[in-house]
Amino acid sequence: MTGSEDSVLLHTAGRAAHLTLNRPRAINALTHAMVRRVDEALTAWEHDSAVETVVVTGAGERGLCAGGDIRAIHDDARDGDGTASAAFWRDEYRLNARIARWSKPYVAVMDGIVMGGGVGISAHGGVRVVTERSRIAMPETGIGFVPDVGGTYLLSRAPGELGTRLALTGEAIGAGDALMCGLADHHVPSASLPGLLDDLAELPVRGALDRHARPAPEGELAGQREWTDSCFAAGTVEEIVRRLLDHGDPVAKETAELLLAKSPTALKVTLTAVRRARRLGSLERVLRQEYRVSCAALTTPDLVEGIRAQVIDKDRTPRWSPATLAEVTDGDVERFFEPLGERGPELELETGPETGPEAGPEAGPETDPELGPSRGLRWGLR
Repeated sequence: MTGSEDSVLLHTAGRAAHLTLNRPRAINALTHAMVRRVDEALTAWEHDSAVETVVVTGAGERGLCAGGDIRAIHDDARDGDGTASAAFWRDEYRLNARIARWSKPYVAVMDGIVMGGGVGISAHGGVRVVTERSRIAMPETGIGFVPDVGGTYLLSRAPGELGTRLALTGEAIGAGDALMCGLADHHVPSASLPGLLDDLAELPVRGALDRHARPAPEGELAGQREWTDSCFAAGTVEEIVRRLLDHGDPVAKETAELLLAKSPTALKVTLTAVRRARRLGSLERVLRQEYRVSCAALTTPDLVEGIRAQVIDKDRTPRWSPATLAEVTDGDVERFFEPLGERGPELELETGPETGPEAGPEAGPETDPELGPSRGLRWGLR
């Protein structure tokens, strides 16, 4: 078998088709070949009347998917011309949009680590299952990058300023907080996952979930809403940090310190991206914005340096350039959102009409019933 066939396993069981990401040593990090393989499987199953449900899981005990293959992106940004990474993102973001509009129940089992590209392949689905082991995050600012794979779309629709906080800090959250933020729909204890998968072969998704879903463990964010909303509503990253430091809550101070360790450029671009995502309305429009931002990031020193410090050398001491928030100008930020021009074609999506109202700061996960987080409503699954 080819590498892509080894790294994405496909099988059917009764009424369900199963897609298993199979790079457990890398926590099932996505390669370009894997993205293509998943897309080909969805094409085949979409028109197969015997397949009523698609179930996505990750091999091994550590998690569904830790993200994209960022070592490959590092090497392309450092030594290549960026075309390989741009091609990967183009196909990955198209897949994210396709998952959001999938015509059958798409059950994503978000057990263990689910980060970056792992969020993209799961949290746009109609039926998102978390467990007590789930750790979900968009940690891109820590490597000099910006949340992508539709992450700014999802986080911009979390209650209040929770999504802004998670986008900037890259904090990992558990099942209860994922449910509150609209990144998941159902909690199933990890010990019950084998039974859930067995039942999905014989029952409609609603019936299988009724057997195994349970209340989630209590999260942490609800008790931090007051200072999160007041501090992260500020118009600049500098003001967010100032409010956090002045608030008095020790966790708020720790959050400020966490922000100050991230790439200053990535922080400012991320804040702008999330705020613009609220106004763009549809997932497709947000993905096009993210594609521009991602391609621009390839040309900055912070992406290479961040991956070097966090993943390759693991010295955890990135040398950001510019080094401070004050040195990052409005022009530096705006450059990330400019049309690609000679750098390459814009992202084209073939997933249907761009629907969806503009969403305000309090828009929750059910703002647009035609897009990802609310897809489960179509089959009465939430």
